[in-house]
Amino acid sequence: MAAGPPERLASPPMPANPLTDPNWAEETTDQVVKLVDNVKAKTTRPAVLVARGLVFGILAAILGLFLFVLALILGIRSLQAGFSLFLDRPRAVYASYLFMGGTLSIVGLLFFRKRKVAA
Repeated sequence: MAAGPPERLASPPMPANPLTDPNWAEETTDQVVKLVDNVKAKTTRPAVLVARGLVFGILAAILGLFLFVLALILGIRSLQAGFSLFLDRPRAVYASYLFMGGTLSIVGLLFFRKRKVAA
């Protein structure tokens, strides 16, 4: 058998090889950016949303409590001013406390009736 020159094995250039692929840096950077964005979308964004929800929820609760107390003060003072037209000052104060206390007690009883009782 006559032996000729040995055949060369040829293979296509390897992908992601910086020596043979001119777009290697761009493609690798794109893959890293996609991976980081994917991790960020699944971890950081939900954590930021939860943290924002907690902060704004606590802030809204504090502001709501502050406004509720201010509304009570305004209501009692306006009742005192209204009762002062018909009663002397000390009786107007007692009457406003009685009226506001009775109103808040009735509202509390209504909420108490609406509660869910565990069986």
